[in-house]
Amino acid sequence: MFTGIVEALGVVSRLENEKENLHITINNKLAHELKIDQSVMHNGVCLTVVAINNDEYTVTAIKETLEKTNIGTLKIGDIVNLERAMQLGARLDGHIVQGHVDQIATCTNIKDENGSWVFSFEYDPSLNNITIEKGSITINGTSLTVVDSKANGFSVAIIPFTYEHTNFKNFKQGTIVNLEFDVIGKYVARLHQLR
Repeated sequence: MFTGIVEALGVVSRLENEKENLHITINNKLAHELKIDQSVMHNGVCLTVVAINNDEYTVTAIKETLEKTNIGTLKIGDIVNLERAMQLGARLDGHIVQGHVDQIATCTNIKDENGSWVFSFEYDPSLNNITIEKGSITINGTSLTVVDSKANGFSVAIIPFTYEHTNFKNFKQGTIVNLEFDVIGKYVARLHQLR
């Protein structure tokens, strides 16, 4: 379980294919605090630490993850949003995030609002995921509030702190991002489908 509050940024330092799996090595300041078998969220994807070496650690993404998220598009030097699993009893500053990406989306517009930014995204509505105005959404592991909710898209407003401390500063039109829709909203939508 995560909160969607990005703790740190990591840099992809090595990519190694093994059969249909991809081993991803990340260089970052959290590495020395991690343990083997610990869960860490990478751009919204929960992956397990399988090796640690000084300032680097390695996780493994399987075929399912590579096909349904943006993890398979990572290149050496890419910046990744990171969050360790929340501790029981800790403050929940974002919202409940599982680290299970529902689908990808494409950044369609970035508008500079003279002190903040509005990022717009479109996604495939055929998967029946929904957003609601002022509801929660996780983009690349970042907990955000939806504005301008539509059937196949939405926008989010980004403050300078979030812009500087996440990989949003590297987004451009066409950037593919991971989405995790609000877990409560997903249950409500599923119950509505069963009626």
